[in-house]
Amino acid sequence: MRRLLVATLAAVLMLAGCTPDAPAPQVRVTGDATAEPVLDYTAPLDITTADAELVWAGDGPKLEDDGPVLLDYRLEKATDGSLVEETYTTVPKPFTMTPEILSEDLYDALSGESVGARILLLLPATSDTSSFASVMVVDVLPTRAAGEAVPPREGLPPVTLAQDGEPTIAAPQGEPPSSLVVQALIKGDGVQVEEGATVTVQFAGVRWLDGSVYDSSWTQAGPMSFDLGAGVLPGLAEGLVEQTVGSQVMLVIPPASGGAVGAETDTLVLVVDLLAASNPADADAAAAAEATPTPTGEAG
Repeated sequence: MRRLLVATLAAVLMLAGCTPDAPAPQVRVTGDATAEPVLDYTAPLDITTADAELVWAGDGPKLEDDGPVLLDYRLEKATDGSLVEETYTTVPKPFTMTPEILSEDLYDALSGESVGARILLLLPATSDTSSFASVMVVDVLPTRAAGEAVPPREGLPPVTLAQDGEPTIAAPQGEPPSSLVVQALIKGDGVQVEEGATVTVQFAGVRWLDGSVYDSSWTQAGPMSFDLGAGVLPGLAEGLVEQTVGSQVMLVIPPASGGAVGAETDTLVLVVDLLAASNPADADAAAAAEATPTPTGEAG
């Protein structure tokens, strides 16, 4: 599924070259950093060359080549302002900061930018990649927790963070707890996760028994998204509900809460960076808004 999503976005973006300092005054982008952007322009919009404009700069870590990139985006047809695809009511999409994965256009627009940036792209139609001209807004999201550090309670294994935010969990000591433990390590200021939400996270986990690695998104494909429902460890779903986006949370999940790994049964220690969340109420509101028609020839 991830390859399909990457291929779909890349097919739209692989048009002519674009630079982040080329202004596009015929398109106005409104909306704050916590909301889906609104694109205001008169359709059809004549786009003959690819342009990219920095709507605002980010104040987070700079994007690094070959590093993870997490994006929210809204893509519209320039011919009539109709929505092609958006991620704001679903989940953001993870990529790797390379032109091969992002496409040359998006890679060039993101190069040198920081987490928190919002970028507008105008992309012309080309016969070999797209049959329509496109207007796109991209938001660069964090790939690690950010907020206020919270002192952990005694008895939990210490956690150290690498420069990129990857956690290392020390080997647990003593007897494991018999019930689920939820301990915030960093308190974010984003939206609160509700039951049934779809979340995007980075995580690392070890087994309490011997401190061996259970699993880690940091050493694999980067941020991943899933529903807090069927197919997820019950302790993971329970522990993330009511947490806030931007937080880092330690979960100690005993076998009774789903801490079973293959044929063995062990208590798991997970450190989860909560990067984004789409709550059920958000999806319902988006569906209602999408059902409301917009005037022909206008976008936004």
